[in-house]
Amino acid sequence: MNKEMINNGSTLAARVLISIMFIMAGYNKIGGFEGTQGYMESMGVPGWLLPVVIGVELICGIAVLVGYQTKIAAFLLAGFTFLTAVIFHSDFSQQMQMALFMKNLAITGAFLLLFVHGPGQWALNSEN
Repeated sequence: MNKEMINNGSTLAARVLISIMFIMAGYNKIGGFEGTQGYMESMGVPGWLLPVVIGVELICGIAVLVGYQTKIAAFLLAGFTFLTAVIFHSDFSQQMQMALFMKNLAITGAFLLLFVHGPGQWALNSEN
């Protein structure tokens, strides 16, 4: 295998792996709409934002998966993931919340890399 094939395959794998999380999260929020809405409201986030959250997760997740407008989608998901960390996982007195906060920071970093470097050559529209 040559370097270009390895780079393109690795970038595709990264897009698949990171997008699955958001596609599944958005889909699952549809089935658990009331529970998710209640949790958001208990954390001080207006429940009427849930359809926006679902849309961002599904639409941007699919865009990253297929490599369409990846830089825009990655930038939006980076911001979304960072805000989620700050709003929902900033109780550092709980070890699990600290771990979730750090996970979200790592995911934010991955999306920022996609934003900077683009989706690679194996994408619907390569933005490199």
